[in-house]
Amino acid sequence: MEETRADIRCGIVGLGRIGSLLEKDRLREKPCTHAGAVARNGDCTLVGGCDIRKDRRDLFAAQWGCPRVYGRVGDLLRDRNPHLLIIATPPETHLSIIRESQGYGVRVIVCEKPLARDCDEGAEIARIDASGDVTIMTNHERRYSKDYIMVKRRIEDGSFGELLSVCSRLYTRSEGKDADGSGETGRVLLEDGTHLVDMINFLTPAVLQKKHVRKSGDRAVFIEGDGGVPVIIEIGTGRDYFVFELDLSFTRGRIRIGNGLFEEFESGASPYYEGYNSLLRNGRRRPVKTGYFSGMLEDAVRCVRDPHAVPVSSAADGYRALRFIDEVRRDLSVC
Repeated sequence: MEETRADIRCGIVGLGRIGSLLEKDRLREKPCTHAGAVARNGDCTLVGGCDIRKDRRDLFAAQWGCPRVYGRVGDLLRDRNPHLLIIATPPETHLSIIRESQGYGVRVIVCEKPLARDCDEGAEIARIDASGDVTIMTNHERRYSKDYIMVKRRIEDGSFGELLSVCSRLYTRSEGKDADGSGETGRVLLEDGTHLVDMINFLTPAVLQKKHVRKSGDRAVFIEGDGGVPVIIEIGTGRDYFVFELDLSFTRGRIRIGNGLFEEFESGASPYYEGYNSLLRNGRRRPVKTGYFSGMLEDAVRCVRDPHAVPVSSAADGYRALRFIDEVRRDLSVC
């Protein structure tokens, strides 16, 4: 019997910023939270939320018209029987919540990044996913963003020739050292750098392998890459602004993409030098609506309906990024 629309029961664990609260940010593209994505998807019904904080439970219930809120994950699972469980809690809680959800008929779990707090727990989550009992996705939402998908197509169809190198950078403010001794750069690499590492994995044929780690004050540079594409990753703190960007160089062009950034350049007759070519902006713009969060939920719905479907952003992808980050953080802790 064919299932009807709005039949997929969704529960959210973790009702903080990415779970619910950021939807009130006037400047962000909507939806920009898990609750917002569920509310806007015609296949899904928001059946419950869970958070250890009562104030967040109360806000969530009022904002989304979802009175079934819980302080314990087990109560949500028993009472609401979600098909799709979204985990938007700190990484040190992910594995325990996934283990607790087993046996309740959950078909798909969307797990916030980073997949886990360390490589060992990430490997265990990937093993649970590989068992076939439940599909686990990692919320690397840029994989669903139309601008990054456009860049991936440019690389694959050779629009600008061969991809020769990738330079990437992540700058953010200072908030304190990471507990493992890797410092602020280690913390930033785990939190927001997870997206940077995953985008390099998603876009390029490079196989990220730790080659060199150079640290100076609040700045660390990693020179990576195998498979013919050299990659540079720069992480820096101590700024009062946020930068997330990738700069891709091709034989006949260049692409810069990141938060609020999309530029394409093509090689053409130079307006500055006779007999030379220069890089010229081609005028192509970033899509007004990238659909990054809605695309992620659509992929989760597809996986709920087809247990054999492979998600665009899998647990294996999350573990791959975490494994690389763990190696770099170990080096940072001794630099």
